[in-house]
Amino acid sequence: MRRAWPLVATVVVVGLVFIAVFPTRTYLAQRRDLTNTERRLAVLSSQNQELSGRVARLNTEAEIERLAREQYNLVRPGEEAFAILPPPGPPALGRDDERAPQESRGFWSGFWDRVTFWS
Repeated sequence: MRRAWPLVATVVVVGLVFIAVFPTRTYLAQRRDLTNTERRLAVLSSQNQELSGRVARLNTEAEIERLAREQYNLVRPGEEAFAILPPPGPPALGRDDERAPQESRGFWSGFWDRVTFWS
């Protein structure tokens, strides 16, 4: 009978571990998931409010006209549209202009150019 008590105590301890520790870990993991989900819900709710406001703005005549003018360069009848182009860039070098003056690139670059002049 005295040999059975350590076995009974071990079974009781293992039983307490299964009854207390594993459900507690599950409970804590679920609380953590719930907190993360609530944060995500708050972010999504704020984004939904912003998008609802944007939808309301997009359904106005003024916003439609602003987008048509800005993105599609549309004008009302009788108006004229003008486009201001950027200034032209420097001309590209052609085959004849390959020997245009080059900036100093250092001794070794110049040496290499003189050694490989035939290529």
